[in-house]
Amino acid sequence: MSLKYGLFLPQGFTHELAGIKDPVEAYETLTLLAQTADRSGYDSVWISDHFITAPPSQEMVFECWTMAAALARDTKRVRIGQMVTGNSYRNPALQAKMASTLDVLSHGRLTFGIGAGWYEPDYRTYGYTYPDGPERLRQLQEAVQIILAMWTQEEATFEGNYYQIRGAINQPKGVQQPHIPMMIAGGGEQVTLKLVARYGDACNVSGDLATLKHKFAVLKQHCETVGRDYESIHRTALTLCIIGETDEQARALIPGWAGAVFPGDVGSYGLIGTLETIRKRLAAYESAGVQELVISFSDATHLDDIRRFARTFIM
Repeated sequence: MSLKYGLFLPQGFTHELAGIKDPVEAYETLTLLAQTADRSGYDSVWISDHFITAPPSQEMVFECWTMAAALARDTKRVRIGQMVTGNSYRNPALQAKMASTLDVLSHGRLTFGIGAGWYEPDYRTYGYTYPDGPERLRQLQEAVQIILAMWTQEEATFEGNYYQIRGAINQPKGVQQPHIPMMIAGGGEQVTLKLVARYGDACNVSGDLATLKHKFAVLKQHCETVGRDYESIHRTALTLCIIGETDEQARALIPGWAGAVFPGDVGSYGLIGTLETIRKRLAAYESAGVQELVISFSDATHLDDIRRFARTFIM
């Protein structure tokens, strides 16, 4: 197995756009990052789906799907994905059609990432109801079935407790066959990973290496229960990268926002340290069962580390 690498674009939680006041400049910055990843050998670029920053501020946050469509046209090779779209924000039938359109715009480069949604200020400030966690997961379970039906059936019908569609036509359905790959994010062992085993083409989990190994073992058991080939599920994880002259120097540069994105002590498991330390961490991720690392660079608006990582570990 050889690791793949994705670039997590900074907005919303990583705050690198904070110093940019011109929205066109901010957009062009994100575009340049995506194009740099495209040219440097990264396999994918990812954008978060939030309306406001965490914590809430006046910093710019671009709408995820509009931005993803622009990136699909701004790049040529990398896959485009959401990390991840919040199910509650859009009707699932409309969401399926949006994804189908984006898959065509990108010539078949979309990975559709979805989760139950979790950031309460997004909901409250924009007027969405914020159900409890179990209800959001039940909604997600219905939504992924509708989305898959819209991608695979001529006239999709679904009668659920939360969503209903009746003879819904979705043309075009996208480019990829048998359908756009669906990544279901989250590490919940009783619901989310079961949904991955039943409906997902990929998963995304976070945490230290022991946590990742455990989550993948749980997913494998769920796959065995439903008769699914575990190896057919693409396993991804989000990590932080800071390249330093020494490990201590790199750890000192861990940004304040990291705790809102990465569980526990990210310095102990992220790609943080010298190039040799990072090389060992990459091997450890691969040994844990990760197939693709989605990398957030501590200051992604400076391209040097993105290119340096690519020269050392990708190209």
